[in-house]
Formats: sequence, C-alpha cells, structure tokens
Amino acid sequence: MKAEIINPFLESARIVIEQVICISPSTGDLGIKNIEIAKGDIWIQVGMTGQLTGNVVFGLKETVALKIVSAMMGGFVITEMDEMGKSAISELSNMISGNASTILYNQGVNVDITPPKIVSPQEHPLFFSKKALSIPLMMAGIGELDIQVMIS
Repeated sequence: MKAEIINPFLESARIVIEQVICISPSTGDLGIKNIEIAKGDIWIQVGMTGQLTGNVVFGLKETVALKIVSAMMGGFVITEMDEMGKSAISELSNMISGNASTILYNQGVNVDITPPKIVSPQEHPLFFSKKALSIPLMMAGIGELDIQVMIS
C-alpha cells in the first residue's frame, strides 16, 4: 500500500468539507493500523475498481456525524442518526470519494467508485479485521473523521 494513494482523498476531503461544512480540517498522523471498532461509531464504505481496487472507509463517532449532518442542513440541529442523517453522511463520503477519483484520473489513474454504504462489524466481521492506511481529519468544534484506505 502506497502512502501517496491517500493524498487525493485528503485533498478532496479538505475541499468538500470546506465547501459543505464551512470548516478547514487539519490532518493528524498518517499510519497503518487495524480498523478499531467502538460503540457509537459509524463506518461508511466506498469501493474502488479499475487501476486501483479495494475500499475507502470513513469512520466517525455518531456524535461527530450528527454535528456534520447539522452543518450540512444549514445549522438545523439533528439529535438522532435517522435515515436522513445516514443519507447525508453517506453523501458526504460519496462527494469526497468522487472528487478523489477525479483527482486520480487527472493523475493518469483510472478508477470508478461504488455507491457508499454504511457497514457494521456484525454484518462484515472480516472487513473490520484488516489493516488500513489511516489518517484522521480534525474539524474544530465538530470532531474527527478517519479516512481508512485499503487499496492495492
């Protein structure tokens, strides 16, 4: 797994988050780690096919997701992660991944993405036992969004 694969996702996440949530995220330390599951986490998987294959997974605490969805809804406070909230957070991951695939295409790497889906450790236990190239994005006043890249 090459570290430069994650750069288009970081660039895309910064752009999308600034446009949609009006916050400039900062990045944490890049590393290879096991995907860690904690109660109250939300995991959104986007598959990649083409010259790169694998998955990109966006992980965040439900409290962070609620703040992001509230910001996406123009500041309307969302207090529970219902179907509308899940759809909104999935769309954010779709926007980030789609933009990243465009960046990759402009670098000469042809990839397609699959629609985002919320995954759980109960439904996909083997998925959560893998190592991923991981980098956290910190959003002031909102929290952390982890980008986990499992692409070859």
